[in-house]
Amino acid sequence: MVVVIDAGHGGKDPGALGKTSKEKDIALSIALKTGSYIEKNLKNVRVIYTRKSDRFIPLHERARIANDNHADFFISIHCNANNSSKVYGTETYVMGLHKSQENLEVAKLENASILKEDDYLQHYEGFNPNSAEAYIIFSLYQNAYLDESLNLAAKVQRQFKERVGLRDRGVYQAGFWVLYKTTMPGILVETGYLSNTKDEKFLKTKSGQTYLASAIYRAFKEYKEELDRNQQAAASVPIVQSETISNKNIFFRVQIASSPKKVNTSRRFKGLSDMFNYKHLGEFKYCTGKFSSFNEANALKNTLRRGKYKDAFVVAFQDGKRISLEKAKSLVKKP
Repeated sequence: MVVVIDAGHGGKDPGALGKTSKEKDIALSIALKTGSYIEKNLKNVRVIYTRKSDRFIPLHERARIANDNHADFFISIHCNANNSSKVYGTETYVMGLHKSQENLEVAKLENASILKEDDYLQHYEGFNPNSAEAYIIFSLYQNAYLDESLNLAAKVQRQFKERVGLRDRGVYQAGFWVLYKTTMPGILVETGYLSNTKDEKFLKTKSGQTYLASAIYRAFKEYKEELDRNQQAAASVPIVQSETISNKNIFFRVQIASSPKKVNTSRRFKGLSDMFNYKHLGEFKYCTGKFSSFNEANALKNTLRRGKYKDAFVVAFQDGKRISLEKAKSLVKKP
């Protein structure tokens, strides 16, 4: 398993500013500590850092690092700021469209790193991080990894609250370019507000950074253990491989996901065999299994729903084309 740890900002981009601290420095310290915990305790996980020193790394380059290394997860670490010094606590974001002005402002703050780049218009398709209208593009984006991202985000927030005693401000969706361009599950963690005196004091200390890194590590460890259990359960389900299943060439599969763009099935659906994808209503649909009877497919569906694929359902095909379940069942019954 490969996880990319991304320390926000860096170099000429300080990020959010506290009275006596900079986001780039705190984010780097927490990121290195988080990666160190993973490397030390999860031997079968490879950790890649987008930066390990005070360097400016463009957002598009951070996404490229994750994509080129076929990462299984992307964790971006940041500190927040607000015009009001009374706002405090932690938040974790996943890719999506903001549902409040406050969430939009957080995305604009983090995406502003783009403007530090000399040729940002070339790399970001004319995207202006300060324009609210520019974020409309994210309304067209359906995250194929939303469930996994939300799962880890919730675990991070729970660790912050229960183990560190920090205020849990919740899990949100917003349009972060670095998450938009990564082709794997990902989260962006806001570890506290540098604009709040109490939060800044905690974030600046080595012990505070250690607690935060430990919380992120523990959440990731819990996520990975859960993923491993689900994959083992799915791998134990027998899969029928026959190509010609009935004289009418009708078969049933279990659909587990859809995405507006094609994904790497070997990475996205580890532990599942006989993967199949087809295009329907403008989206790519992903299925597993190939059965001659509806009951066999339904049994696999029930198993997958007990694991990570809560929305799995059975679909039917005839001669490679999707047909309704009712039609498939009636044809299979005919002599």
